Amino acid sequence: MRHFGQVERVPGDPILGLLDAYRADPNPAKLDLGVGVYKDAEGITPIPQAVKLAEQRLIATELTKSYIGGHGDPLFGEQLLRLVLGEHSPALSEGRAGCTQTPGGTGALRLAGDFIARCLPGRSLWLSDPTWPIHETLFAAARLPVRHYPYVGADNRLDVADLLATLAEIPPGDVVLLHACCHNPTGFDLSHDDWRQVLEVVRARELLPLFDFAYQGFGDGLEEDAWAVRLFVEALPEVLITSSCSKNFGLYRERTGALIAITADASSLQDVRSQFAALARNLWSTPPSHGAAVVATILADEQLRQLWQQEVAAKRQRIAGLRNGLLEALQPYGLAERFAHIGAQRGMFSYTGLTAAQVRRLRSEDAVYLVESGRANVAGLDAERLDDLARAIARVVSD
Repeated sequence: MRHFGQVERVPGDPILGLLDAYRADPNPAKLDLGVGVYKDAEGITPIPQAVKLAEQRLIATELTKSYIGGHGDPLFGEQLLRLVLGEHSPALSEGRAGCTQTPGGTGALRLAGDFIARCLPGRSLWLSDPTWPIHETLFAAARLPVRHYPYVGADNRLDVADLLATLAEIPPGDVVLLHACCHNPTGFDLSHDDWRQVLEVVRARELLPLFDFAYQGFGDGLEEDAWAVRLFVEALPEVLITSSCSKNFGLYRERTGALIAITADASSLQDVRSQFAALARNLWSTPPSHGAAVVATILADEQLRQLWQQEVAAKRQRIAGLRNGLLEALQPYGLAERFAHIGAQRGMFSYTGLTAAQVRRLRSEDAVYLVESGRANVAGLDAERLDDLARAIARVVSD
């Protein structure tokens, strides 16, 4: 008897498949702009020095490998709440904010999805169009009805008017997922005035905001990138936030993240956290320890924290420099205005505006790999080869 004879093969993840194709390409001039990881000038995803120093300290002092509990490392939770919400957040002082550690931001999103499905039945979850593709599959796996609100239109421009109009029609009680900063995949972020308008609609429609906060520090700064999250937390009694330490701490493979709950009062927080722990028990039992211990060590130590902040700022500045450098390289071809949005976008990603056919040509003719939607990982650019990339882009868009 063949138990697995009827098992069907499913398509692989398109981004990971792109990485496989890139690795198999023998062209020495190949360029990977697909996979969403930060890379330095040598094309390496580096371990921050603050992380290495924290790890050395942990190796010397760690006494046990026992479980860390359903909500994770308490010091990690305490420090991350302050990083996300701010040192003087009323939600913290009033005991209305709690942190449950998860395996990365992806784990936090899945835990949020399961919580909504179990404890807020009948609610739909609204995603931006476009959004991070895994949002779609994660929430479908949690058996949540998924719907969409417009974000970036066919003209590759942020469509705030349609966004607000759609939010104003969402049924009361539904959940709306918002990208706190560095929107993935487009790189287009809302202005402060836009966020205030979104807040008013969310409040008027009695929607539950769920923030995906994966890139704190990669937009305008650690404090600046938290502006929208803190605005909503101060204005509304209930908010959910998923936080990731993959990018800003460089802890991609350590899977370090958290689901943060803001509730109306301290008693409600304990109710919500009890559900988080029960759901997590059936997902991953208890979260991994190492990455959380590294983050907690850095944030609790003034010197390590300052070093880490400097390293995050250097990454942010390098990405901004690459954006501006690419625009300068496109200038001789008369394309700087056409691609001016690249300089206005924030974070690692850019919705370039290149078509799927143009992307395929870049891959086949120039060994430049990016997602067929036109999304490019700006942090994967090589500052020494921007002229070559600009020449290739000019060729595929002019033919």
